[in-house]
Amino acid sequence: MQVLIDNKTGTPIYDQIYTQLKNQIINGSLQPHEMLPSIRGLAKDLRISFVTTKRAYDELEKDGFLYTVAGKGCFVAPKNTELLREENLKKIEGHIDAIVQLAASCNLSGGEILDMVRFSLEERT
Repeated sequence: MQVLIDNKTGTPIYDQIYTQLKNQIINGSLQPHEMLPSIRGLAKDLRISFVTTKRAYDELEKDGFLYTVAGKGCFVAPKNTELLREENLKKIEGHIDAIVQLAASCNLSGGEILDMVRFSLEERT
């Protein structure tokens, strides 16, 4: 597990931890039921407040990415693939809305947008 804190961004530290751990869980770098560093241990390693690390862990647990076993620690929750898929679909819809707005400002047609998407998909295969 790797967490890097960037003090130069405007993003709160707890959010940086949350996002990085969540991404590692989603992409499989962190496996279901894998034990995470203790809250105090991670805070010490990152040289940040215990409270900041606890907030990130609490948010991850609230959102279903972690679970806690009393006296044992925090663990990666088994993936709820449907929940992850739904979350990613919401992100895609947000990006599509932004694309449509930007395209309208450039007077692009729907067909031109679709051509751009097709081209991008072809490049990935």
